[in-house]
Amino acid sequence: MQLTKRAFIAAGVSCLMALAAPVRAETMAPLVIGTTQVARHFNGAVQSGLATGMISTQLFASPLRYDDKWNPQPYLAESWEVSPDGRSVTLHLVKTAVFHDGQPVTSADVAFSIDVIKKNHPFQTMLAPVESIETPDAHTVVLRLSRPHPALLLAMSPALMPILPKHVYGDGQDIRTHPANLAPVGSGPFKLVSYKQGETIELERFDKFFLPGRPKLERIVFRILPDMNSLVIATERHEVGMLPFLTGVLDVKRLTGAAGVGITTKGYEGIGPLNWLAFNTGKKPLDDVRVRKALAYAVNRDFITQKLMGGTATPATGPIVPSSPLFEPNLEQYKLDLKKAEQLLDEAGLKKGADGTRLTLTIDYIPNQNEQQRNVAEYLRSAFKRIGVTLEVRAAPDFATWAQRVANFDFDLTMDSVFNWADPVIGVARTYLSSNIRKGVIWSNTQQYSNKRVDELLDAAAIEGDPTKRKALYSEFQKIVADEVPITFINVTPYRTAYDQRLTGLPDSIWGVLSPLDEVSWSSGAAK
Repeated sequence: MQLTKRAFIAAGVSCLMALAAPVRAETMAPLVIGTTQVARHFNGAVQSGLATGMISTQLFASPLRYDDKWNPQPYLAESWEVSPDGRSVTLHLVKTAVFHDGQPVTSADVAFSIDVIKKNHPFQTMLAPVESIETPDAHTVVLRLSRPHPALLLAMSPALMPILPKHVYGDGQDIRTHPANLAPVGSGPFKLVSYKQGETIELERFDKFFLPGRPKLERIVFRILPDMNSLVIATERHEVGMLPFLTGVLDVKRLTGAAGVGITTKGYEGIGPLNWLAFNTGKKPLDDVRVRKALAYAVNRDFITQKLMGGTATPATGPIVPSSPLFEPNLEQYKLDLKKAEQLLDEAGLKKGADGTRLTLTIDYIPNQNEQQRNVAEYLRSAFKRIGVTLEVRAAPDFATWAQRVANFDFDLTMDSVFNWADPVIGVARTYLSSNIRKGVIWSNTQQYSNKRVDELLDAAAIEGDPTKRKALYSEFQKIVADEVPITFINVTPYRTAYDQRLTGLPDSIWGVLSPLDEVSWSSGAAK
């Protein structure tokens, strides 16, 4: 084959470019992250959840980030002030930040993004007090609030407040279906290279990222496999370098003994995952607190966590996870007490019939989460039989079916898996506020629980700026919920991250892999 003059020149230029390329690009191995989660898109401003969050936090920067001690750290905002009355927050943006297309990040982009999130994000309480946003100059943003909002700084985390480019998203198209959601232009440490639906998501280092020397990796590849067992094997073989949100007992045990693989529980404090049994308090006889208490006393949480979950999980006692600074430890523990359970059912008028049965209930659970959901539901069937309650386990063919049933109050009991999302205003209040009983909306107050004092406490804590007073308000709230049992708490979901031990700078902040992975790197032994 004979090269044309133009092709010869082009080939020569390519060779020179290859020679001039940074050595780092040729020697640094990509980090492959394994996941079962399939992202609908990558815009975390309008979509919550792990699938979008893991990618969105790499593509988009946010005003603040957090360390592993719940302390806010500078990110797009190099500094910030909260006014003495708590009714305004001023952000001072870094002046060197640019989006992946080279356009500068300005206060107009921040104001635009906050407005988008307030109108479209499913966590409506998160930014509800934000009344107006001022942009006195290109790098200053002032948020004016209708009332103090202690959770606002946490709401500025990467998982909750990605800063979008106004010049891309502000074109009048519906933000929820905007084409840029699958071709995002952010200012985060990595740029999107490709997305093969349900297979891989490839990111590459953003050379103009505003934090000097970061990110340290050249590429990240999210490898999507629906089967966790395949991901575990790939991690064991070091084909996957990081496997977050690992919960399976056998998976954890297998990888714990794998050569060169480490396991950590750090990085899930902000997510705050809970596994629980919820009661439909709008239906008889579950509207009677004595019945709910009886069922709670019939659950052996130690058996569930130690036997069904192989000792990988810890019992949960209340609506706020133990890793939160607002956790109240002095709650009713509902230790197994069958005698007490039967006494409560007798008092509720649910006497045993000739066949020893008092009543029949149905339980639902989220499909495809066997250890945390199905197995517990099956265990409860035998546990409740001991107190004369027949429990029929109703399987759903898919998540959508389960969600539709629960959201429309078509259930007696349901297992559920819910996150605290760092602050009760964001992830806890939604389950208990009577104003959030919204038929058709999953992960609202689908229990139809209503208590005037709980409403007052949650409303007061949402605006209380004094940390001690705020903690006291949430303590009373937790005690009431534990006493009235709209939900009986089973366990803290035992998320773990398996990782190649040649990795350094692991994401151990309260947000774990829902935070930028700009400090993660390979030790020299992992370079190609």
